[in-house]
Amino acid sequence: MPEKPAIVWFRADLRLGDNPALDAAARSDSPVIPVFVLPCDGLLAPGGAQRWWLHHSLLALKSHLEKAGSSLVLLKGDERAVIADLVERTGAGAVYWNRRYAPQHIETDRALKQMLTASAVSVETFNGSLWRDPWEVKTKSGGDYRVFKPFWKSLRAKGPARARLFSAPSKMRPPSQWPKSDDLSSWRLTPESPDWAHEFADHWAPGEEGAAKRLETFLDDANCYANERDMPAMDATSRLSPHLAHGEISVTEIWCRVRARVDLGELSSANAEKFLSELAWREFSYNLLFHNSEIARAPLRKEFERFDWREDDKSFNAWARGMTGVPIVDAGLRQLWRTGWMHNRVRMIVASFLVKNLLIHWTKGERWFWDSLVDADAANNPASWQWVAGSGADAAPYFRIFNPVSQGEKHDPEADYVREFVPEIAALPNKWIHKPWSAPDEILSNSHIVLGKTYPFPIVDLHGSRQRALDAYQKLKQS
Repeated sequence: MPEKPAIVWFRADLRLGDNPALDAAARSDSPVIPVFVLPCDGLLAPGGAQRWWLHHSLLALKSHLEKAGSSLVLLKGDERAVIADLVERTGAGAVYWNRRYAPQHIETDRALKQMLTASAVSVETFNGSLWRDPWEVKTKSGGDYRVFKPFWKSLRAKGPARARLFSAPSKMRPPSQWPKSDDLSSWRLTPESPDWAHEFADHWAPGEEGAAKRLETFLDDANCYANERDMPAMDATSRLSPHLAHGEISVTEIWCRVRARVDLGELSSANAEKFLSELAWREFSYNLLFHNSEIARAPLRKEFERFDWREDDKSFNAWARGMTGVPIVDAGLRQLWRTGWMHNRVRMIVASFLVKNLLIHWTKGERWFWDSLVDADAANNPASWQWVAGSGADAAPYFRIFNPVSQGEKHDPEADYVREFVPEIAALPNKWIHKPWSAPDEILSNSHIVLGKTYPFPIVDLHGSRQRALDAYQKLKQS
């Protein structure tokens, strides 16, 4: 009788190194069948930019598995049905996976586990994506955190759940017969329109090796992190977010590498702690997602269900295309479209402009980011948008409305960022480039700029729209 194989179900953990589910399967002495299932629809189906990344990440994972004497089975459809069918077809005796925390995923995984165990198939699950499972970090009263600072203090005291990293298996036992697999090209993950292939490839190296290289490159210069992380023209941030979103590197490994640099005296404690605290916002977002199943659709603060959002498709489209007439906002949205990524400081600025200056519902911005970001994340995306809107946990106070002009002047003082992504106003002097509508006619003429033709007038008055937002928030507060 053929030996029963073990199935490793890859999800947002597309790596061999420090992968608890893969490590357990490889140590089980059973033949191992690695599989990835592409969901066809649903709120969390990958967006356009993420699909591009996924294509290349799966190619890298497949290559690494083949070097270990294995392969990657690619299947598409309803996850529960696909895995159940694969178990039946292969006669698998065990299924291993790393846990997910979005409510839709939890429901799928729980139902599948019940179905498999009822059929005498062993199911083992692991934490492969967070420092701590969301239920492990509790307030003193046993509740879940709604404020980041005490959450980070508690998480920092606990540290990662695992004290050691799992090595990538050098050799894996293949099954006696491989099940049928889709051809990756048949999934058509790389879009023809827009054609991001060349543009994205100039900025990113998807896969486990790309993640490791990016981390080491960042850590080599991380002693500038705390001072330069808010400057979008500088390459001072880690840019690990898309690698983390696809699980090409574990946060536990990042923690260990950072602490090792500190121990060697190569990285200051201040910069290390600042970087780790920023990663902890991801953990905090997953904590919120786990305890608030509707975070992507409904405000955490229920009073915001009564907020008077505006319907303005024309303004939203101008915002999405980076044609608002406000340079730092336009630069951010154009960076997003060109590279699939946006600097974090600029994300806050463009989000504030949409939800406060334009009073457009944060969910519209969240869905645009979901489709355009290579690092689109089920927890970070909605939690961050709700933070800016004021409707989330630890939210920005309602009266905090980012002034895009002063933000640009402070964080892009030489306007290198704006000039890169909004080249039509590049000739403007620094004094005027963040507010071209205020520039004297002679300056505009000398810079070959005709507002309304070569570059748009602002689609909204910044001062007037700020007051309009304050009035709307104050009305909500009073009600």
